[in-house]
Amino acid sequence: MNQQLGQLSLLVRDYDEAIQYYTQVLNFELLEDTPLSETKRWVRVAPPGSTCHLLLAKAANETQEKQIGFQAGGRVFLFLYTDDFYRDYAKYLSKGVEFIRTPSQESYGIVSVFKDLYGNLWDLIEPN
Repeated sequence: MNQQLGQLSLLVRDYDEAIQYYTQVLNFELLEDTPLSETKRWVRVAPPGSTCHLLLAKAANETQEKQIGFQAGGRVFLFLYTDDFYRDYAKYLSKGVEFIRTPSQESYGIVSVFKDLYGNLWDLIEPN
């Protein structure tokens, strides 16, 4: 049996602000937005062509709210691969994305670290 990651759950404060950020700023596609109840929705986004999706999960209690933006304990949490680092880097800068590490050439490719809407850390990587 072949296996692959299908999706990751990402805690968010508000569905609509998260959808706006991921689709308008990071240019992800909105794959699904299905109401499940008065307060819960099944919201999936992903970069175009990606087989792994983010499930935007609205925090449901105080414990979850405290973890928004800190799901990996302050480490880089998500890794966004690109075929053109400088194209995406410039696009994200123009849309106000905060990069906390300048681009660098590493043994595995060009990389920089940015914060998303909630403070989660991402690597933007163009692999060699």
